Amino acid sequence: MIEFLMNGQIEKLDHIDPNLSILEWLRTKMRLTGTKEGCASGDCGACTVITGTPDESGAMSYQAINSCITLMASLHGKELITIEAFQQEPGHPVQSNMVKHHGAQCGFCTPGIVMSLTALHANRKKGGTSNDQILEALSGNLCRCTGYRPIIEASHQAMVEEWQPESGHPAAGIAHKAPASSLTGMHKNSYTLSSPEGCRYDSPVNLDQLRALRREAPASRLVAGGTDLMLEITQQLSTLGHLISVERIPELQGCVLDGSELVIGAATTYQQLRTPLSEHWPAFDAMLERLGSLQIRNRGTLGGNIANASPIGDMPPPLIALGATLVLDGPDGERRLPLDEFFQGYKQTSLQPGEFVHSVRVPVPSANEALYIHKVSKRLDDDISAVLGAFRLTIDKGVVLACRLAFGGMAAVPARALHAEAALTGQPWNEESVQAAITALTSDFSPLSDARASSGYRLQVAGNLLRRTLLASTSLYGEQLMVTDYA
Repeated sequence: MIEFLMNGQIEKLDHIDPNLSILEWLRTKMRLTGTKEGCASGDCGACTVITGTPDESGAMSYQAINSCITLMASLHGKELITIEAFQQEPGHPVQSNMVKHHGAQCGFCTPGIVMSLTALHANRKKGGTSNDQILEALSGNLCRCTGYRPIIEASHQAMVEEWQPESGHPAAGIAHKAPASSLTGMHKNSYTLSSPEGCRYDSPVNLDQLRALRREAPASRLVAGGTDLMLEITQQLSTLGHLISVERIPELQGCVLDGSELVIGAATTYQQLRTPLSEHWPAFDAMLERLGSLQIRNRGTLGGNIANASPIGDMPPPLIALGATLVLDGPDGERRLPLDEFFQGYKQTSLQPGEFVHSVRVPVPSANEALYIHKVSKRLDDDISAVLGAFRLTIDKGVVLACRLAFGGMAAVPARALHAEAALTGQPWNEESVQAAITALTSDFSPLSDARASSGYRLQVAGNLLRRTLLASTSLYGEQLMVTDYA
């Protein structure tokens, strides 16, 4: 059985289908149709809801998520808030300002937009909400029939207004940030769900439980945020027989500095790791801003992005460029493996039966080291890379002492450009050496052509990203201009 708080009321569900999404449950079981289905893949934001998750102290942390690709089974011990929670007075400032500033037309996308902005309102800090924060909150919400200008105007006004509902309001928790006493301790319990059809969902709360489950069922599928795995259910109409959640295992969470390495737990979300990782390697900040949408970053995890083994995953190339090491765990204990040895082929990894990714160890910078990350995609926000280049350079007195150049989208796996590295190492950091490295890329990669880009385009772009890095690192104009700066 799972137990959670929805719009102020406790819900208890038993024998629920482990493959059931929050969106499907809301619309078909509860008849709460304010939450819309637009894409069933986490791209449009029409399905956005807010979840509250207790932290170690029991206080609630609220986030906007895509309900179309989030499993009902993940809600145990949490709070779920839907657009229906805001039907009664007092109305939320986001609602009133969306009306006042004409921020809606057909209204299909409006509930999702309201939920994204309401989460931003709940998490705003003293000193105001910037335009960039508003744009980030809206990056995962596609409005099909109106311009974003009135929505942004409504957002700015709403963020400076207070909302003080009474304690009995269905969404009072998000206003008062008070822990829900009815959820106290609930999220710390492990549980198992099963359906009459034989599907199963396990949610362990420590590593020993996870290892035991993996020993018992090595063919089970691991799920954390589920932002990619859920597409097998919503897009391919597959039924996943046995799921094991790693979302509530403390040993797989968080970022800790261990000597000269930052250790990031595999179940740490992109949003959680963004600040600690960017403090050491600032290039990650702009890249993570474009990894999916805020809803995706609130759920997607580092371990999932790596173990998914997609050739166009955004995190592996920069981590390979940094020489990151994976800590793998399983029934036979831990072992370590360089990340660039983990990928064996398209969607194939070095994981043994029952193993899972425990954490990633990322070196921190040494003297004269810098990391550059460049992502090329058809759309600025919430899009998959056609090519992603990540370059770690050690330059002293104008000479490249060492370099690691890694690309995504150029091969069946994220990989280093070894010939290009050899062409650069020991050479002056100038146009001539970079051109030699660009020429060497043809020996490193024979990219495929697909819907995102042709082989020739990918090869040319990969070289251009190296040249862009040269221009950025030797710019006379100070901080380099990023693609996100246009807005």
